Amino acid sequence: MSKNTLLIMAAGMGSRFGGIKQLEAMGPNGEIIMDYSIYDAVRAGFEKVVFIIRKDIEKDFMEVIGNRISKLVKTEYVFQDMHDLPEGFSVPEGRSKPWGTGQAILACKDVVDTPFAVINADDYYGQEGFIKINEFLNTMKSTPDMMQACMVGFVLGNTLSENGTVTRGLCQAENGKLTGIVETSNIGWDGEDVAADGVKIPADSIASMNMWGFTPEIFAQLEKRFPEFLSDLGGNPLKAEFLLPTIVGDLVAEGKMEVSVLKSSDKWFGVTYKEDAPFVRESFKKLIREGKYPEKLYI
Repeated sequence: MSKNTLLIMAAGMGSRFGGIKQLEAMGPNGEIIMDYSIYDAVRAGFEKVVFIIRKDIEKDFMEVIGNRISKLVKTEYVFQDMHDLPEGFSVPEGRSKPWGTGQAILACKDVVDTPFAVINADDYYGQEGFIKINEFLNTMKSTPDMMQACMVGFVLGNTLSENGTVTRGLCQAENGKLTGIVETSNIGWDGEDVAADGVKIPADSIASMNMWGFTPEIFAQLEKRFPEFLSDLGGNPLKAEFLLPTIVGDLVAEGKMEVSVLKSSDKWFGVTYKEDAPFVRESFKKLIREGKYPEKLYI
């Protein structure tokens, strides 16, 4: 078995959902989306889970999932805090949210010393992605000058919500390697087509759903780039985010990282909007009927 680690980003504010969406019951016995992701990850061979949360949801988080998961797999917690900044920087007046996915991963630098995968707490990825990424993590070799990484790419049409538009990292790849990634907002169905702000996008485009695989060498790059980001917030100090896809894209463009694209045919679903919840619950019931999961994940 591998010794790889799974990082789960669960510190999001959940503003569009209208609450702490990561802790919303979705399975028939009160399971949340993270339960299914962790179940798939452990079956694929991951040995440790690190939850990235906010301090203010720690108690609820432990009660809803943390105490249960700790009986299944080794677990640790790190806290993403917007006040956790490099020396010489302070939080702009009026800001209320953490600094994005790059800061979330950087918060793990003292508890992760193995290859690791990264996922969102409120996304269901399917079993195929965990199997592929765990197998690939076992082969990756990085140096400080050239890091190896991987990402699971999903078919764009399999990642959309029926209840509103979404933001996706649209990926360009050549010979199985990522050559570019563009964060694209307002993507949704326009009749039978997929479009963003009226511009059609092929439904079979490869989309990033923040399912990444890295080696610990990335922490040094995050430490270097976070102050650079904070020094130039682009005139948007209250909402600017240190985003993982942007960081990866920059590293690829600079020739400092090679990212292998691992394609998954599984259908994504999640709770971007509160109206997505009934569909997610029905989707898990369907997967259980198909035998993909037992009715009770943990007995």
